[in-house]
Amino acid sequence: MRPIRNVLVGILILFLLPLALHAALYLSKERPASFRDADWSSIGMLPPADADREARFLVFTGRTGRWKGIFAVHSWVVFKPENATTWSRYDVVGWGQPVRTNAWAPDARWFGDAPRVLIDVRGAAAADLIPKVKAAIAAYSYSHFGDYRIWPGPNSNTFTATVLRAVPELAATLPANAVGKDFRAHPYVGLTDSGTGVEASLWGLLGMKLGWVEGLEVNVLGLVAGLDLRHPAMKLPGFGRIGVADGTAIAAPAPAN
Repeated sequence: MRPIRNVLVGILILFLLPLALHAALYLSKERPASFRDADWSSIGMLPPADADREARFLVFTGRTGRWKGIFAVHSWVVFKPENATTWSRYDVVGWGQPVRTNAWAPDARWFGDAPRVLIDVRGAAAADLIPKVKAAIAAYSYSHFGDYRIWPGPNSNTFTATVLRAVPELAATLPANAVGKDFRAHPYVGLTDSGTGVEASLWGLLGMKLGWVEGLEVNVLGLVAGLDLRHPAMKLPGFGRIGVADGTAIAAPAPAN
């Protein structure tokens, strides 16, 4: 019985206690009561697309709303080819057609939360990525009515993780509190999304990762705890990470030619 008790105590310490603390902190702040009450306006970070001729590719994350914000962030993809006159934004949502195009400004708040830039690639590197990103979006398996599932996926973070897997040269990954990022339709053993480590996962419900970009991640029912090895920090359910800032650009440098 002792091993079972130790496992239960470990789960309590690593997963349930941080989540309960984050829930208390989250609920102590005033937040929009509904979709209509929330601020979805642009934060003004990105210039008009035609003001910058360079190609550009970005991934944003923003805290989800209502009770879901206790657990997770929402992520989305933004890009513009060279000389484009408009930005293209792609999200997956839980109502109607899952994949939405330009439903919000590219740098809009999500449920009132100011977005964070996870990846920002410009110029020739972005121009090379964008065709692969477009192909991944077009081929996304869960793009039909009824395909969306909030937990364990496929959800918005499943979509963004799928796009990032199509551009392994970025060596990038979503944050630990992007619930749904690890969902797959089948058990998986292989390289992590960044290609810098190894992963074993059962449908995104139970799994473990060890890699340079991902660090150490243990997934229990979609909640992730672990350590960031490159930028020392703890990964905790709800919080995502607590520690040294990890920046707001590409998760790892492009491999040398």
